[in-house]
Amino acid sequence: MRPLLSLSHYNCVQARVSGSVVNNAVTAVAGRTSSTLARNKLLDSLLRISTRSAAIVVLVMLTGVILSLVDGALPALKTFGFSFIHTQSWNPVTEKFGAAAPVYGTIVTSLIAMLIGVPISIGIAIFITELCPPRLKRPISTAIELLAGIPSIIYGIWGLFVLAPLLQKYVQPLLIGAFENVPVLSSLFAGPPYGIGILTASLILSIMVLPFITSITRDVFETVPPMLKESAYGLGCTTWEVVRHVVLPFTKTGVIGGVMLGLGRALGETMAVTFVIGNAHRISHSLLAPGTTISASIANEFTEADGELYTSSLIALGLILFVITFIVLAGARLLLLRMKRAEGH
Repeated sequence: MRPLLSLSHYNCVQARVSGSVVNNAVTAVAGRTSSTLARNKLLDSLLRISTRSAAIVVLVMLTGVILSLVDGALPALKTFGFSFIHTQSWNPVTEKFGAAAPVYGTIVTSLIAMLIGVPISIGIAIFITELCPPRLKRPISTAIELLAGIPSIIYGIWGLFVLAPLLQKYVQPLLIGAFENVPVLSSLFAGPPYGIGILTASLILSIMVLPFITSITRDVFETVPPMLKESAYGLGCTTWEVVRHVVLPFTKTGVIGGVMLGLGRALGETMAVTFVIGNAHRISHSLLAPGTTISASIANEFTEADGELYTSSLIALGLILFVITFIVLAGARLLLLRMKRAEGH
């Protein structure tokens, strides 16, 4: 009969078996961990390559657009030189082209649209986030977002058949009579009430940029920590004081970004403006007179351009619009950087 194992010998055997099990488990876990790390490293490499490729594709496309515009605009720029920018005449018959009227119309309509649309958009955002009853917040927000989904040609048709007759019959005669004897405003609101013109196009643009600015401003207003507003209310501040001293300073970067987005939309809008601006290649001091913009001129005349110089002049208009948009966006970025540096100091 075999003798029984001693207690010490049994413990030694048990420890050896346990150590072997633990080593096997550690080896298996290490193997799985190394394979997981290798897979994650591969995924990180793929993510880095794909995102870098996407960024490079965007840069390549932007460079291609710039080169195409420059190449197409060279005949017009060589023929007219710098005078192309400040010349008002646009005569396809004699092949005399100037971009002054479209550039003027683009800048004026966009600025008037922003002057009208920005205060209304910020006011709507303040109402939704600070004053609106909870049961009305969602319907109003949905209605604002639906405005952004309406095609621009629908805005143009509505402006031509609804807004322009109303302005011609009621608003423009009132403006002409009210500012007839005012020194500066009399020239801004002079002439017959056409209904269509710079002012009508500006009103359409202000309606079109409103949902974009409102949505972004509302979203950034909702990022304000409730503790900040509650503290201000606890100190006895009114709603206006909370918005002015707490909400707007906290979200000014986002608000400016939304305004710049709306300005970019106003500068490049085509179909709606084409319907209601009148498409006249001339500069008038009156906001009631017909005019044109860069986008409207290209949309109206590109299919009819039968000569190289005519086509090149239209492409040069597109290049000018690109430069204007780039300057606006670059200025916005510089403004945001200066604001961030000021906040840091």
